[in-house]
Amino acid sequence: MIRKPGADRQDPHLKLKKMSTQTQQPSTFPLSDAVVMITGALTGIGQATALAFANEGSRVVVSGRRKKEGFEFAAKLRGMGKTAEFIYADVTREGDLKSLIEQTIAKFGRLDIAVNNAGTEGTPGPVTDQTPETYAAIFDTNVLGVLLSMKHELLVMKAQGHGNIINVSSTLGIQGGAGASVYSASKHAVEGLTKSAALEVAATGIRINAVAPGPIDTDMLTRFAGNDDSKGRTKAKVPAQRFGRPEEVANAIVFLASDKSPFLTGQSIVIDGGKTA
Repeated sequence: MIRKPGADRQDPHLKLKKMSTQTQQPSTFPLSDAVVMITGALTGIGQATALAFANEGSRVVVSGRRKKEGFEFAAKLRGMGKTAEFIYADVTREGDLKSLIEQTIAKFGRLDIAVNNAGTEGTPGPVTDQTPETYAAIFDTNVLGVLLSMKHELLVMKAQGHGNIINVSSTLGIQGGAGASVYSASKHAVEGLTKSAALEVAATGIRINAVAPGPIDTDMLTRFAGNDDSKGRTKAKVPAQRFGRPEEVANAIVFLASDKSPFLTGQSIVIDGGKTA
């Protein structure tokens, strides 16, 4: 069913209609009428994803912890003729996430698509160097942040009767990585959260998937790989003989959010130039 613009608009107080208990078909609606919220949207994959949805005509909420950059990015999108707002949120704080969703609803009336991209690589190093503090620094953002984001996104999506969530994982969520044990463990957890949550809501028509990028040319890759020699060795291990581009991941996210993948849920799409093939 194609939803007419404004058909699901809700009031700012989240007085959302109760959904039917009957099995629902996956909700489809044009991306040009979608309300999209993206965490970690100010750099790299998150920024590219915001731009990709904006180019589809979606109304975009970009979120992150750097207010100056956030307001500037939203203003840049509006200067391109797009509809965009910045809302501050630290994904490790449940109150921030609850407020993020409430403000999105207050501004645009509903939440159709959520992209949970906020993440950190922490401090790479061997297992013997890890501490409770280095563990918490990664897991609080990468795992707790995704869990709490989905919690509040799903509370709204279940009430409004439709929605689509895409979590950003990593190829290190499906294989190990020497020197990246805690980061890899956190992304394995994201994969498990994605699959489990997808099963919980599959019968409602709400879809939840993940993308698992490999080496993508972002600041995080530079921090992970280190110097140019190390980056060169990393690139040499990619069958495509190049690093991926953030917009290539963004395009996959847009596909998962669109009506071109209505029977796809609980899956993780690997985008790595063949590295894990």
